[in-house]
Amino acid sequence: MTLSHNRYVLMLLALFLAWWLLLAIHPVDRSDWALENALVAVALALLALTRRWFRFSRVSYTLIFLFLCLHEVGAHYTYAKVPYDAWFEALSGRTLGSLFHTSRNHFDRLGHFAFGLLLSYPMREIFTRVAEARGFWSYYLPLDMTMAFSMLFELFEWWAAVVFGGDLGVAYLGMQGDPWDAQKDMAMATLGGLLAMTVTALVNSHTQRDFAREWSASLRVKKPGRRAPAA
Repeated sequence: MTLSHNRYVLMLLALFLAWWLLLAIHPVDRSDWALENALVAVALALLALTRRWFRFSRVSYTLIFLFLCLHEVGAHYTYAKVPYDAWFEALSGRTLGSLFHTSRNHFDRLGHFAFGLLLSYPMREIFTRVAEARGFWSYYLPLDMTMAFSMLFELFEWWAAVVFGGDLGVAYLGMQGDPWDAQKDMAMATLGGLLAMTVTALVNSHTQRDFAREWSASLRVKKPGRRAPAA
């Protein structure tokens, strides 16, 4: 079991590194690509350093892998210039923009939505196995953490844009002239996390016999324990 799990994780890592190398060739903006990949390097380092202490399930590693692969597409083109409209037009003969009557590039919105949709489940594993969250709290806390990380990332984007400024700051921030860009990005991450936790709860409600009892118990006020006698 352990060897099989290790092989699966190493396979995902090898696939991601191959994808990373492919998209590292001639990115649209090398400086923005480097900045986008700084957080990826931190994330991979944390996963590697904490692996002996905490190993995610295969499902969680797969979800993390999918998110990082999507992020690398945005890093290669810059999120505001991913040519998904051209790809869709090549397949269907029409652009997505014409179907939805918009000229804005929404790949950044997809990235934030994917953050909530794909990474809320791994966050739930941490809460259930480390903090022993149960019932309602095992679904709410990952959503809350998703919202918190989304807010912190928007603050990081703001800081990076101020520090680097110029074209790099504009490319990394990716507002595309929308003054409510940060709020909409956070809303998309929240929506993705809410969808992920709703689906997880529905699946568990059909597969776990004690789902309703555990949910109810998690919302019940706990009786305080007896105080230890004073020394």
